[in-house]
Amino acid sequence: MTDRRLKVPPTVIALGMVSLLMDTSSEIIHALLPLFMTATLGLSVTVVGVIDGIAEATSSIVKVFSGYLSDRFGKRKPLILLGYGLAAASKPLFPLAAGLFPVLGARFADRIGKGLRGAPRDALIADVTPAALRGRAFGLRQSLDTVGAFVGPILAIGLMVAFANDMRAVFWVAVIPAVLAVLCVVFWVREPAAAQGTAKAPIRLADLKQLGSAYWGVVAVGGVFTLARFSEAFLILKATGEGLPLWLAPMVLVAMNLVYALGAYPAGVLSDRLTARSLLLAGVGCLIAADVVLARSVGLVGVFAGIALWGVHMALTQGLLAKLVADTAPARLRGSAFGVFSLVTGVSLLVASVVAGVIWDRFGSGMTFVAGAVFAALAGVMLLALRGSSGRGWRKADPA
Repeated sequence: MTDRRLKVPPTVIALGMVSLLMDTSSEIIHALLPLFMTATLGLSVTVVGVIDGIAEATSSIVKVFSGYLSDRFGKRKPLILLGYGLAAASKPLFPLAAGLFPVLGARFADRIGKGLRGAPRDALIADVTPAALRGRAFGLRQSLDTVGAFVGPILAIGLMVAFANDMRAVFWVAVIPAVLAVLCVVFWVREPAAAQGTAKAPIRLADLKQLGSAYWGVVAVGGVFTLARFSEAFLILKATGEGLPLWLAPMVLVAMNLVYALGAYPAGVLSDRLTARSLLLAGVGCLIAADVVLARSVGLVGVFAGIALWGVHMALTQGLLAKLVADTAPARLRGSAFGVFSLVTGVSLLVASVVAGVIWDRFGSGMTFVAGAVFAALAGVMLLALRGSSGRGWRKADPA
């Protein structure tokens, strides 16, 4: 049984607030970026998918190296600070962009920053949190992250009204919370001295065998599941295609992230008590339902119902997958374990976003979501096949 006297460490709360601020900044931009690329710059949906896919894959590849370095030197905070700093520095590039390559460059820089901070941040959370509270800790950080992702689009709507649909002016405002996030890392995030003790050995290919079958099972399921979960840019394009006004386009992310924020922390608490497979299967079911609703919907009511289901599936799966990586990886290799997991899921997202864009341009939005449902169903089959897998990450949390 979890000791009720145990509390989520202050460092986890600090990282959650940093995530809230940076996501506020990022989502002000991302809520409008698909429309900025298609309506303002005249790019195709396929190109939107390619840009998003390349950006996320870049982030994931960088995570492998940041995870390795945080293990190698036993230091998490310097890479976390560098990552958030680079992301903040990239924000002014968006309003200055005038074509395909400037936008790609801005996204590239932003996602490199995300890649630098992601694996060390998750590893630091695992370092400072008792095993029995890891699901709760990852869920809390994810909830605060998603609150920012909810606040950002709301601000984007107000700013679109204030600046008469001038997206470049809106993008400039997004620089402010990004700078505040960096200041929070500098003055609030603390790294325990114990994190320096056991991470001196270099990571070799042979060391990856120590991660075990339970960890690789998490990686396999995460990779296939991500093929079904392409960029949210396609949700924005679907809603505007069904008649949502330009200035209200950020409402897509508001709706999705509201559901996500409300569900992420409870899902994390449940993951400390219930089997991971049960929660993941529920998430798969929600994603399939979301894809079916979005594929068949004509009109905004159905579209927003599908978007809400999309948010439920994210709440059930995102923080849980991070917990499973932490639970199934040796502490010495935890940073690299998060990096490898991010690499696999990032490459999957690249494939998913590119394929989704091509299908959208050639066969329409409906077939894009049908394809997503097929991959989600495949992930569900894999989860059922892993029923007999050993490893604590797939069972209820061990007592502290």
